[in-house]
Amino acid sequence: MMNRPERLTEGRPTQGRPTQTGEAARSEIDTFTGNRALALEEGLIFEIGRAEVTGVDLDEPAPFTDRLGGLARKAALGLPGLSEPEAMRHYVRLSQKNYSIDAGLYPLGSCTMKHNPRLNEALARLPGFADIHPLQPQSTVQGALELMEELARWLLALTGMEAIAMSPKAGAHGEACGMMAIKAAIAAKGEGATRKIVLVPDSAHGTNPASATRIGFEIRSVPARADGTVDAAEVRRRLGPDVAAIMLTNPNTCGLFEKDIVAIAEVVHEAGAYFYCDGANFNAIMGKARPGDLGVDAMHINLHKTFSTPHGGGGPGAGPVALSAQLAPFAPLPFLRRDDNGLRLIEQASEAPQSIGRMSAFHGQMGMFVRALAYMLSHGADGLRQASEDAVLSANYIRASLADLLSQPFGDKLCMHEALFDDAWLKPTGLTTLDFAKALIDEGYHPMTIYFPLVVHGAMLIEPTESESKASLDLFIATMRDLAFAALRGETERFLAAPFHAPRRRLDETGAARRPILKWTKPVAE
Repeated sequence: MMNRPERLTEGRPTQGRPTQTGEAARSEIDTFTGNRALALEEGLIFEIGRAEVTGVDLDEPAPFTDRLGGLARKAALGLPGLSEPEAMRHYVRLSQKNYSIDAGLYPLGSCTMKHNPRLNEALARLPGFADIHPLQPQSTVQGALELMEELARWLLALTGMEAIAMSPKAGAHGEACGMMAIKAAIAAKGEGATRKIVLVPDSAHGTNPASATRIGFEIRSVPARADGTVDAAEVRRRLGPDVAAIMLTNPNTCGLFEKDIVAIAEVVHEAGAYFYCDGANFNAIMGKARPGDLGVDAMHINLHKTFSTPHGGGGPGAGPVALSAQLAPFAPLPFLRRDDNGLRLIEQASEAPQSIGRMSAFHGQMGMFVRALAYMLSHGADGLRQASEDAVLSANYIRASLADLLSQPFGDKLCMHEALFDDAWLKPTGLTTLDFAKALIDEGYHPMTIYFPLVVHGAMLIEPTESESKASLDLFIATMRDLAFAALRGETERFLAAPFHAPRRRLDETGAARRPILKWTKPVAE
Protein backbone atom coordinates (compact mmCIF):
# COMPACT_ATOMS: atom_id res chain seq x y z
CA MET A 1 0.00 0.00 0.00
CA MET A 2 1.11 3.54 -0.68
CA ASN A 3 1.84 6.01 2.06
CA ARG A 4 -1.26 8.03 2.81
CA PRO A 5 -0.65 11.77 2.99
CA GLU A 6 -1.40 13.94 5.95
CA ARG A 7 -4.68 15.80 5.74
CA LEU A 8 -4.28 18.81 3.50
CA THR A 9 -7.03 20.94 4.97
CA GLU A 10 -6.60 23.56 7.62
CA GLY A 11 -7.43 22.69 11.18
CA ARG A 12 -7.56 18.88 10.79
CA PRO A 13 -5.19 16.98 13.09
CA THR A 14 -3.06 14.16 11.70
CA GLN A 15 -2.32 12.37 14.96
CA GLY A 16 -3.82 8.94 15.26
CA ARG A 17 -3.45 8.08 11.57
CA PRO A 18 -1.31 4.95 11.05
CA THR A 19 2.13 5.22 9.53
CA GLN A 20 3.08 3.53 6.30
CA THR A 21 4.83 0.74 8.20
CA GLY A 22 1.88 0.20 10.52
CA GLU A 23 -0.63 0.04 7.71
CA ALA A 24 1.47 -2.22 5.54
CA ALA A 25 2.11 -4.57 8.44
CA ARG A 26 -1.55 -4.69 9.34
CA SER A 27 -2.62 -5.42 5.77
CA GLU A 28 -0.02 -8.18 5.30
CA ILE A 29 -0.65 -10.17 8.48
CA ASP A 30 -3.09 -13.03 8.03
CA THR A 31 -5.00 -14.50 10.95
CA PHE A 32 -5.96 -18.14 11.37
CA THR A 33 -9.70 -17.31 11.68
CA GLY A 34 -9.81 -14.66 8.98
CA ASN A 35 -10.99 -12.20 11.65
CA ARG A 36 -9.33 -8.81 12.10
CA ALA A 37 -9.91 -8.06 15.80
CA LEU A 38 -13.58 -7.02 16.04
CA ALA A 39 -14.03 -7.14 12.26
CA LEU A 40 -15.27 -10.71 12.29
CA GLU A 41 -15.27 -12.84 9.16
CA GLU A 42 -18.59 -14.57 8.53
CA GLY A 43 -19.34 -17.16 5.89
CA LEU A 44 -22.61 -17.83 4.15
CA ILE A 45 -25.11 -19.74 6.25
CA PHE A 46 -24.81 -22.54 3.69
CA GLU A 47 -21.09 -22.72 4.42
CA ILE A 48 -21.26 -22.70 8.21
CA GLY A 49 -24.59 -24.46 8.83
CA ARG A 50 -25.18 -28.20 9.18
CA ALA A 51 -28.33 -29.93 8.01
CA GLU A 52 -28.57 -32.01 11.19
CA VAL A 53 -28.48 -29.03 13.57
CA THR A 54 -31.27 -26.70 14.59
CA GLY A 55 -31.87 -24.28 17.42
CA VAL A 56 -35.35 -25.73 18.03
CA ASP A 57 -36.26 -29.34 18.80
CA LEU A 58 -39.42 -30.43 17.02
CA ASP A 59 -41.24 -33.67 17.82
CA GLU A 60 -42.05 -36.05 15.01
CA PRO A 61 -45.63 -35.39 13.89
CA ALA A 62 -48.32 -37.97 14.52
CA PRO A 63 -49.40 -39.97 11.47
CA PHE A 64 -51.54 -37.93 9.12
CA THR A 65 -52.83 -37.91 5.56
CA ASP A 66 -51.66 -34.95 3.52
CA ARG A 67 -53.92 -33.09 1.13
CA LEU A 68 -51.24 -32.14 -1.39
CA GLY A 69 -52.29 -34.51 -4.13
CA GLY A 70 -48.97 -36.27 -4.39
CA LEU A 71 -46.98 -33.04 -4.43
CA ALA A 72 -45.55 -33.47 -0.94
CA ARG A 73 -41.75 -33.36 -0.68
CA LYS A 74 -40.23 -36.82 -0.58
CA ALA A 75 -36.76 -35.87 0.59
CA ALA A 76 -35.43 -33.64 3.36
CA LEU A 77 -35.09 -29.93 2.63
CA GLY A 78 -31.39 -29.97 3.40
CA LEU A 79 -31.46 -26.45 4.77
CA PRO A 80 -28.46 -25.38 6.83
CA GLY A 81 -29.05 -25.29 10.56
CA LEU A 82 -27.37 -23.49 13.42
CA SER A 83 -27.65 -23.71 17.16
CA GLU A 84 -29.41 -20.76 18.77
CA PRO A 85 -26.17 -18.97 19.84
CA GLU A 86 -24.68 -19.57 16.39
CA ALA A 87 -27.79 -18.19 14.68
CA MET A 88 -27.72 -15.08 16.86
CA ARG A 89 -24.02 -14.51 16.18
CA HIS A 90 -24.45 -15.08 12.46
CA TYR A 91 -27.04 -12.37 12.02
CA VAL A 92 -25.39 -9.95 14.45
CA ARG A 93 -22.12 -10.29 12.54
CA LEU A 94 -23.91 -9.70 9.26
CA SER A 95 -25.62 -6.61 10.68
CA GLN A 96 -22.24 -5.21 11.69
CA LYS A 97 -21.21 -5.22 8.03
CA ASN A 98 -24.04 -2.84 7.13
CA TYR A 99 -23.54 0.90 6.99
CA SER A 100 -26.40 2.86 8.51
CA ILE A 101 -27.42 6.38 9.43
CA ASP A 102 -26.81 5.37 13.06
CA ALA A 103 -23.18 4.58 12.19
CA GLY A 104 -22.25 7.76 10.36
CA LEU A 105 -23.05 10.41 7.78
CA TYR A 106 -24.89 8.89 4.82
CA PRO A 107 -24.14 11.14 1.81
CA LEU A 108 -26.47 9.45 -0.71
CA GLY A 109 -27.97 12.13 -2.92
CA SER A 110 -31.63 11.79 -3.92
CA CYS A 111 -32.23 9.12 -1.25
CA THR A 112 -32.24 11.44 1.78
CA MET A 113 -30.87 9.25 4.56
CA LYS A 114 -31.56 11.31 7.68
CA HIS A 115 -31.58 10.70 11.42
CA ASN A 116 -34.64 8.87 12.77
CA PRO A 117 -35.31 10.47 16.20
CA ARG A 118 -35.73 7.88 18.95
CA LEU A 119 -38.69 9.84 20.32
CA ASN A 120 -40.57 8.90 17.15
CA GLU A 121 -39.63 5.26 17.57
CA ALA A 122 -40.89 5.21 21.16
CA LEU A 123 -44.23 6.74 20.21
CA ALA A 124 -44.73 4.29 17.35
CA ARG A 125 -44.53 1.47 19.88
CA LEU A 126 -47.28 2.80 22.14
CA PRO A 127 -50.30 0.55 22.71
CA GLY A 128 -53.12 1.72 20.48
CA PHE A 129 -50.72 2.28 17.60
CA ALA A 130 -48.40 -0.72 17.58
CA ASP A 131 -50.91 -3.43 18.49
CA ILE A 132 -54.02 -2.55 16.48
CA HIS A 133 -55.33 -4.62 13.61
CA PRO A 134 -56.71 -3.21 10.34
CA LEU A 135 -59.80 -5.43 10.57
CA GLN A 136 -60.92 -4.55 14.09
CA PRO A 137 -64.03 -2.37 14.45
CA GLN A 138 -63.39 1.27 13.57
CA SER A 139 -65.10 2.35 16.77
CA THR A 140 -62.19 0.79 18.69
CA VAL A 141 -59.44 2.66 16.78
CA GLN A 142 -60.73 6.22 16.84
CA GLY A 143 -57.44 7.45 18.31
CA ALA A 144 -55.45 5.96 15.43
CA LEU A 145 -57.88 7.39 12.88
CA GLU A 146 -57.60 10.79 14.56
CA LEU A 147 -53.83 10.60 14.25
CA MET A 148 -54.22 9.89 10.53
CA GLU A 149 -56.58 12.86 10.21
CA GLU A 150 -54.12 15.13 12.00
CA LEU A 151 -51.21 13.96 9.84
CA ALA A 152 -53.31 14.62 6.75
CA ARG A 153 -54.12 18.11 8.05
CA TRP A 154 -50.43 18.92 8.41
CA LEU A 155 -49.67 17.57 4.94
CA LEU A 156 -52.48 19.63 3.45
CA ALA A 157 -51.17 22.76 5.19
CA LEU A 158 -47.63 22.13 3.95
CA THR A 159 -48.60 21.34 0.36
CA GLY A 160 -51.54 23.73 -0.13
CA MET A 161 -53.55 20.94 -1.76
CA GLU A 162 -57.17 19.80 -1.46
CA ALA A 163 -56.94 16.13 -0.45
CA ILE A 164 -54.43 13.58 0.79
CA ALA A 165 -54.44 9.90 -0.16
CA MET A 166 -52.82 8.04 2.73
CA SER A 167 -52.80 4.44 1.50
CA PRO A 168 -49.83 4.42 -0.98
CA LYS A 169 -46.92 2.54 0.52
CA ALA A 170 -43.92 4.38 -0.94
CA GLY A 171 -42.75 6.90 -3.52
CA ALA A 172 -43.28 4.86 -6.69
CA HIS A 173 -46.59 3.57 -5.32
CA GLY A 174 -47.55 7.21 -4.79
CA GLU A 175 -46.53 8.08 -8.34
CA ALA A 176 -48.83 5.34 -9.60
CA CYS A 177 -51.64 6.70 -7.41
CA GLY A 178 -51.29 10.26 -8.72
CA MET A 179 -51.04 9.18 -12.34
CA MET A 180 -54.04 6.84 -11.95
CA ALA A 181 -56.03 9.77 -10.58
CA ILE A 182 -54.97 11.85 -13.60
CA LYS A 183 -55.92 9.01 -15.94
CA ALA A 184 -59.35 8.75 -14.29
CA ALA A 185 -59.89 12.51 -14.53
CA ILE A 186 -59.03 12.46 -18.24
CA ALA A 187 -61.41 9.55 -18.80
CA ALA A 188 -64.16 11.41 -16.93
CA LYS A 189 -63.80 14.27 -19.44
CA GLY A 190 -64.10 11.83 -22.33
CA GLU A 191 -60.47 12.27 -23.42
CA GLY A 192 -59.10 8.90 -22.37
CA ALA A 193 -58.71 7.68 -25.94
CA THR A 194 -56.65 10.67 -27.08
CA ARG A 195 -54.48 11.81 -24.16
CA LYS A 196 -51.87 9.06 -23.97
CA ILE A 197 -48.59 11.00 -23.66
CA VAL A 198 -46.79 11.97 -20.46
CA LEU A 199 -43.91 14.46 -20.63
CA VAL A 200 -40.93 13.51 -18.46
CA PRO A 201 -37.76 15.65 -18.19
CA ASP A 202 -34.46 13.85 -18.79
CA SER A 203 -33.43 14.64 -15.21
CA ALA A 204 -36.44 12.89 -13.64
CA HIS A 205 -36.28 10.02 -11.19
CA GLY A 206 -36.30 6.75 -13.09
CA THR A 207 -39.50 5.69 -11.36
CA ASN A 208 -41.41 8.54 -13.04
CA PRO A 209 -41.46 7.14 -16.59
CA ALA A 210 -41.74 3.61 -15.19
CA SER A 211 -44.87 4.47 -13.18
CA ALA A 212 -46.52 6.26 -16.10
CA THR A 213 -45.70 3.46 -18.52
CA ARG A 214 -46.96 0.82 -16.10
CA ILE A 215 -50.48 2.25 -16.17
CA GLY A 216 -50.63 2.65 -19.93
CA PHE A 217 -49.12 6.02 -20.83
CA GLU A 218 -46.42 6.67 -23.39
CA ILE A 219 -43.39 8.80 -22.52
CA ARG A 220 -42.09 11.86 -24.34
CA SER A 221 -38.84 13.27 -22.92
CA VAL A 222 -38.11 16.93 -22.25
CA PRO A 223 -34.43 18.01 -22.36
CA ALA A 224 -32.93 20.26 -19.73
CA ARG A 225 -31.36 23.63 -20.37
CA ALA A 226 -27.65 24.18 -19.99
CA ASP A 227 -28.31 25.29 -16.41
CA GLY A 228 -29.93 21.95 -15.49
CA THR A 229 -33.54 23.16 -15.35
CA VAL A 230 -36.58 22.76 -17.61
CA ASP A 231 -37.65 25.56 -19.97
CA ALA A 232 -41.38 26.36 -20.09
CA ALA A 233 -41.04 27.12 -23.81
CA GLU A 234 -39.58 23.66 -24.37
CA VAL A 235 -42.54 22.13 -22.57
CA ARG A 236 -44.99 24.18 -24.64
CA ARG A 237 -43.44 22.87 -27.86
CA ARG A 238 -44.17 19.31 -26.78
CA LEU A 239 -47.75 19.90 -25.62
CA GLY A 240 -50.79 18.97 -27.66
CA PRO A 241 -54.21 17.31 -27.45
CA ASP A 242 -52.46 13.94 -26.96
CA VAL A 243 -50.63 14.98 -23.77
CA ALA A 244 -52.13 13.88 -20.46
CA ALA A 245 -49.61 15.26 -17.98
CA ILE A 246 -46.08 16.25 -17.16
CA MET A 247 -44.11 14.59 -14.35
CA LEU A 248 -41.60 17.08 -12.97
CA THR A 249 -39.35 16.73 -9.94
CA ASN A 250 -38.90 19.94 -7.96
CA PRO A 251 -36.30 20.55 -6.67
CA ASN A 252 -34.95 18.39 -9.46
CA THR A 253 -32.43 15.58 -9.32
CA CYS A 254 -29.59 17.99 -10.08
CA GLY A 255 -30.33 19.64 -6.73
CA LEU A 256 -31.78 22.74 -8.43
CA PHE A 257 -35.10 24.51 -7.98
CA GLU A 258 -37.14 24.63 -11.17
CA LYS A 259 -37.42 28.42 -11.44
CA ASP A 260 -39.98 28.26 -14.27
CA ILE A 261 -42.33 25.90 -12.45
CA VAL A 262 -45.26 28.34 -12.35
CA ALA A 263 -44.93 29.06 -16.07
CA ILE A 264 -44.66 25.32 -16.78
CA ALA A 265 -47.85 24.68 -14.80
CA GLU A 266 -49.66 27.42 -16.73
CA VAL A 267 -48.79 26.08 -20.20
CA VAL A 268 -49.62 22.52 -19.12
CA HIS A 269 -53.04 23.57 -17.82
CA GLU A 270 -53.71 25.69 -20.92
CA ALA A 271 -53.21 22.53 -22.98
CA GLY A 272 -55.77 20.66 -20.87
CA ALA A 273 -53.15 18.45 -19.20
CA TYR A 274 -52.26 17.89 -15.55
CA PHE A 275 -49.14 18.64 -13.53
CA TYR A 276 -47.67 15.79 -11.50
CA CYS A 277 -44.80 16.82 -9.22
CA ASP A 278 -42.42 14.21 -7.86
CA GLY A 279 -42.26 15.21 -4.19
CA ALA A 280 -39.24 13.12 -3.27
CA ASN A 281 -37.24 16.30 -2.64
CA PHE A 282 -39.96 18.11 -0.70
CA ASN A 283 -37.58 18.24 2.27
CA ALA A 284 -35.80 21.11 0.50
CA ILE A 285 -38.85 23.40 0.29
CA MET A 286 -41.04 22.23 3.18
CA GLY A 287 -42.39 25.30 4.95
CA LYS A 288 -40.90 27.56 2.26
CA ALA A 289 -43.10 26.91 -0.79
CA ARG A 290 -46.42 25.10 -1.21
CA PRO A 291 -46.68 22.97 -4.36
CA GLY A 292 -50.39 23.75 -4.64
CA ASP A 293 -49.55 27.44 -4.98
CA LEU A 294 -47.16 26.59 -7.80
CA GLY A 295 -49.85 24.89 -9.89
CA VAL A 296 -49.27 21.25 -8.97
CA ASP A 297 -52.21 18.83 -9.35
CA ALA A 298 -50.72 15.74 -7.71
CA MET A 299 -47.58 15.05 -5.69
CA HIS A 300 -46.39 12.11 -3.64
CA ILE A 301 -44.56 12.72 -0.38
CA ASN A 302 -41.88 10.32 0.88
CA LEU A 303 -42.37 10.32 4.64
CA HIS A 304 -38.91 8.77 5.05
CA LYS A 305 -37.23 11.55 3.11
CA THR A 306 -39.02 14.55 4.53
CA PHE A 307 -40.34 13.49 7.92
CA SER A 308 -37.59 11.16 9.17
CA THR A 309 -39.40 7.82 9.12
CA PRO A 310 -37.01 4.93 8.39
CA HIS A 311 -36.54 3.81 4.80
CA GLY A 312 -39.05 1.00 4.42
CA GLY A 313 -39.59 0.89 8.18
CA GLY A 314 -38.95 -2.84 8.39
CA GLY A 315 -41.90 -3.36 6.08
CA PRO A 316 -44.10 -1.13 3.95
CA GLY A 317 -43.09 2.52 3.89
CA ALA A 318 -45.50 5.40 3.36
CA GLY A 319 -45.94 7.67 0.34
CA PRO A 320 -49.06 9.82 0.81
CA VAL A 321 -50.26 11.67 -2.29
CA ALA A 322 -51.52 15.26 -2.26
CA LEU A 323 -54.26 15.99 -4.80
CA SER A 324 -55.70 19.24 -6.18
CA ALA A 325 -59.41 20.03 -6.13
CA GLN A 326 -59.65 18.75 -9.71
CA LEU A 327 -58.25 15.35 -8.75
CA ALA A 328 -59.61 14.96 -5.21
CA PRO A 329 -62.79 13.09 -6.33
CA PHE A 330 -60.58 10.35 -7.80
CA ALA A 331 -58.63 9.64 -4.59
CA PRO A 332 -58.17 5.94 -3.81
CA LEU A 333 -60.10 4.01 -1.19
CA PRO A 334 -60.09 3.95 1.73
CA PHE A 335 -60.08 7.55 2.93
CA LEU A 336 -61.23 9.24 6.13
CA ARG A 337 -64.47 11.09 6.67
CA ARG A 338 -65.79 12.63 9.87
CA ASP A 339 -69.51 12.48 10.66
CA ASP A 340 -71.73 12.62 13.76
CA ASN A 341 -70.38 9.27 14.96
CA GLY A 342 -66.73 10.26 14.68
CA LEU A 343 -64.17 9.22 12.10
CA ARG A 344 -64.67 6.38 9.68
CA LEU A 345 -62.92 4.98 6.66
CA ILE A 346 -64.81 5.22 3.39
CA GLU A 347 -64.23 1.80 1.86
CA GLN A 348 -67.13 1.22 -0.54
CA ALA A 349 -67.19 2.47 -4.11
CA SER A 350 -70.85 3.33 -3.66
CA GLU A 351 -69.80 6.22 -1.38
CA ALA A 352 -67.08 7.45 -3.75
CA PRO A 353 -68.19 6.61 -7.30
CA GLN A 354 -65.28 8.43 -9.00
CA SER A 355 -62.55 6.88 -6.83
CA ILE A 356 -59.84 4.88 -8.57
CA GLY A 357 -60.50 2.14 -5.99
CA ARG A 358 -58.10 0.39 -3.69
CA MET A 359 -54.35 0.50 -4.22
CA SER A 360 -53.65 -1.72 -1.21
CA ALA A 361 -55.62 -3.88 1.15
CA PHE A 362 -55.82 -1.34 3.97
CA HIS A 363 -55.25 2.30 4.86
CA GLY A 364 -51.46 2.50 4.97
CA GLN A 365 -48.64 2.02 7.46
CA MET A 366 -49.62 3.16 10.96
CA GLY A 367 -46.08 2.99 12.32
CA MET A 368 -44.87 5.42 9.66
CA PHE A 369 -47.84 7.73 10.27
CA VAL A 370 -47.02 7.93 13.99
CA ARG A 371 -43.35 8.63 13.37
CA ALA A 372 -44.06 11.34 10.80
CA LEU A 373 -46.59 13.17 12.96
CA ALA A 374 -44.26 12.94 15.96
CA TYR A 375 -41.56 14.62 13.85
CA MET A 376 -43.99 17.37 12.81
CA LEU A 377 -45.28 18.04 16.32
CA SER A 378 -41.81 18.04 17.90
CA HIS A 379 -40.58 20.58 15.32
CA GLY A 380 -43.63 22.75 14.87
CA ALA A 381 -44.21 24.86 11.78
CA ASP A 382 -41.14 27.02 12.34
CA GLY A 383 -38.98 23.96 13.03
CA LEU A 384 -40.02 22.26 9.81
CA ARG A 385 -39.16 25.40 7.88
CA GLN A 386 -35.78 25.54 9.60
CA ALA A 387 -35.17 21.87 8.75
CA SER A 388 -35.52 22.75 5.07
CA GLU A 389 -33.27 25.77 5.45
CA ASP A 390 -30.63 23.73 7.28
CA ALA A 391 -30.73 20.97 4.63
CA VAL A 392 -30.08 23.56 1.93
CA LEU A 393 -27.39 25.24 4.04
CA SER A 394 -25.60 21.92 4.64
CA ALA A 395 -25.59 21.05 0.94
CA ASN A 396 -24.25 24.44 -0.04
CA TYR A 397 -21.60 24.26 2.68
CA ILE A 398 -20.32 21.00 1.14
CA ARG A 399 -20.60 22.43 -2.38
CA ALA A 400 -18.63 25.57 -1.53
CA SER A 401 -16.03 23.64 0.49
CA LEU A 402 -15.23 21.33 -2.44
CA ALA A 403 -15.74 23.74 -5.34
CA ASP A 404 -12.02 24.48 -5.72
CA LEU A 405 -11.22 20.78 -6.28
CA LEU A 406 -14.31 19.04 -7.68
CA SER A 407 -15.97 20.25 -10.87
CA GLN A 408 -19.63 21.31 -10.92
CA PRO A 409 -21.59 20.63 -14.12
CA PHE A 410 -23.78 23.71 -13.83
CA GLY A 411 -21.23 26.15 -12.54
CA ASP A 412 -20.55 27.51 -9.09
CA LYS A 413 -24.19 28.28 -8.30
CA LEU A 414 -26.31 27.74 -5.24
CA CYS A 415 -27.97 24.35 -4.96
CA MET A 416 -30.91 23.16 -2.93
CA HIS A 417 -30.74 20.07 -0.68
CA GLU A 418 -27.99 18.22 -2.56
CA ALA A 419 -24.71 19.18 -4.21
CA LEU A 420 -23.87 17.76 -7.63
CA PHE A 421 -20.35 17.24 -9.01
CA ASP A 422 -19.19 15.53 -12.20
CA ASP A 423 -16.00 13.68 -13.22
CA ALA A 424 -14.40 16.41 -15.35
CA TRP A 425 -11.86 17.10 -12.60
CA LEU A 426 -10.86 13.41 -12.62
CA LYS A 427 -10.03 13.28 -16.33
CA PRO A 428 -6.28 14.06 -15.95
CA THR A 429 -5.92 11.38 -13.26
CA GLY A 430 -7.22 8.43 -15.27
CA LEU A 431 -9.53 7.57 -12.38
CA THR A 432 -13.30 7.22 -12.53
CA THR A 433 -16.16 8.24 -10.29
CA LEU A 434 -16.42 4.59 -9.22
CA ASP A 435 -12.75 4.51 -8.18
CA PHE A 436 -13.24 7.62 -6.06
CA ALA A 437 -16.39 6.18 -4.45
CA LYS A 438 -14.65 2.91 -3.57
CA ALA A 439 -11.85 4.79 -1.83
CA LEU A 440 -14.44 6.61 0.27
CA ILE A 441 -15.49 3.23 1.70
CA ASP A 442 -12.01 2.81 3.20
CA GLU A 443 -12.53 6.11 5.03
CA GLY A 444 -15.64 4.75 6.74
CA TYR A 445 -18.34 6.37 4.61
CA HIS A 446 -21.02 4.94 2.39
CA PRO A 447 -20.30 6.46 -1.04
CA MET A 448 -22.41 9.28 -2.37
CA THR A 449 -24.86 8.52 -5.19
CA ILE A 450 -22.81 8.01 -8.35
CA TYR A 451 -23.66 8.15 -12.06
CA PHE A 452 -27.02 9.73 -11.28
CA PRO A 453 -28.64 11.90 -12.53
CA LEU A 454 -27.93 10.51 -15.98
CA VAL A 455 -27.79 13.97 -17.56
CA VAL A 456 -24.39 14.53 -15.89
CA HIS A 457 -21.33 12.48 -16.86
CA GLY A 458 -19.75 10.67 -13.95
CA ALA A 459 -22.11 12.31 -11.48
CA MET A 460 -21.40 12.48 -7.74
CA LEU A 461 -24.55 13.53 -5.88
CA ILE A 462 -24.15 14.40 -2.19
CA GLU A 463 -27.01 15.09 0.23
CA PRO A 464 -26.02 15.72 3.86
CA THR A 465 -29.57 16.58 5.12
CA GLU A 466 -30.25 18.84 8.09
CA SER A 467 -29.37 16.07 10.56
CA GLU A 468 -25.60 16.53 10.47
CA SER A 469 -23.65 18.85 12.74
CA LYS A 470 -21.03 21.21 11.37
CA ALA A 471 -18.33 19.02 12.93
CA SER A 472 -19.70 15.99 11.10
CA LEU A 473 -19.78 17.92 7.81
CA ASP A 474 -16.26 19.25 8.37
CA LEU A 475 -14.85 15.73 8.80
CA PHE A 476 -16.60 14.54 5.65
CA ILE A 477 -15.36 17.55 3.69
CA ALA A 478 -11.81 17.03 4.96
CA THR A 479 -11.98 13.38 3.91
CA MET A 480 -13.21 14.31 0.44
CA ARG A 481 -10.44 16.88 0.08
CA ASP A 482 -7.81 14.39 1.21
CA LEU A 483 -9.00 11.90 -1.39
CA ALA A 484 -9.17 14.58 -4.08
CA PHE A 485 -5.60 15.70 -3.40
CA ALA A 486 -4.41 12.09 -3.48
CA ALA A 487 -6.12 11.55 -6.85
CA LEU A 488 -4.62 14.73 -8.31
CA ARG A 489 -1.16 13.74 -7.04
CA GLY A 490 -1.38 10.51 -9.00
CA GLU A 491 -1.76 8.06 -6.10
CA THR A 492 -3.80 5.78 -8.33
CA GLU A 493 -3.14 2.57 -6.38
CA ARG A 494 -5.08 3.97 -3.44
CA PHE A 495 -8.15 4.15 -5.70
CA LEU A 496 -7.89 1.40 -8.30
CA ALA A 497 -7.59 -1.37 -5.70
CA ALA A 498 -10.02 0.16 -3.17
CA PRO A 499 -11.65 -0.73 -0.91
CA PHE A 500 -8.81 -2.26 1.12
CA HIS A 501 -10.57 -2.45 4.49
CA ALA A 502 -14.10 -3.58 3.59
CA PRO A 503 -15.11 -7.19 4.35
CA ARG A 504 -14.80 -7.88 0.62
CA ARG A 505 -12.61 -6.22 -1.97
CA ARG A 506 -13.95 -4.69 -5.17
CA LEU A 507 -16.46 -6.89 -6.95
CA ASP A 508 -17.41 -7.16 -10.59
CA GLU A 509 -20.75 -5.44 -10.02
CA THR A 510 -21.65 -5.28 -13.70
CA GLY A 511 -21.01 -8.98 -14.15
CA ALA A 512 -22.98 -9.81 -11.02
CA ALA A 513 -25.96 -7.81 -12.28
CA ARG A 514 -25.87 -9.35 -15.76
CA ARG A 515 -25.09 -12.91 -14.68
CA PRO A 516 -26.49 -13.27 -11.17
CA ILE A 517 -25.90 -16.52 -9.30
CA LEU A 518 -29.12 -16.95 -7.33
CA LYS A 519 -28.54 -20.42 -5.88
CA TRP A 520 -25.69 -21.56 -3.67
CA THR A 521 -23.98 -24.70 -4.89
CA LYS A 522 -21.58 -26.64 -2.75
CA PRO A 523 -18.08 -26.36 -4.21
CA VAL A 524 -16.68 -29.48 -5.76
CA ALA A 525 -13.72 -30.80 -3.78
CA GLU A 526 -10.49 -30.80 -5.75
